[in-house]
Amino acid sequence: MTPRRERTLLQVAVAIACLVPLSVATLSVVRGAAWLQPAPAIDLDSHFRYLSGIFLVLGLAFASCIPAIESKTGRFRLLGAMVVGGGLARLVSLLTIGMPSTGHVVGLGIELAVVPLLLLCQTRIAHRYRQAITA
Repeated sequence: MTPRRERTLLQVAVAIACLVPLSVATLSVVRGAAWLQPAPAIDLDSHFRYLSGIFLVLGLAFASCIPAIESKTGRFRLLGAMVVGGGLARLVSLLTIGMPSTGHVVGLGIELAVVPLLLLCQTRIAHRYRQAITA
């Protein structure tokens, strides 16, 4: 596979992956935690919207890497580390409290499997592009 094709595939994968945090975070900022049943207390809703705002900006930051993904290694790794860190915290919850709903299990899979794979792909592509420039 050519470096250009590999880069395009990674860009498409990251764009698709961005749809999850951007849509869930936007819904959560707009509707609050009320879409979780039963309706939460005021402080929980405030905290939920705060975290959803962070999640929204995280998704936008990932999306900002797409155009020149081969040169955004530092940003991409920091964002990926944030997602993996959140996934590890979610895993602690699973192990101590119990299995969450399907959506959260899917999130856990994205956080601890998909994002690390995207990080590996971005590292490979960045390396290949650096080699192509120096060749």
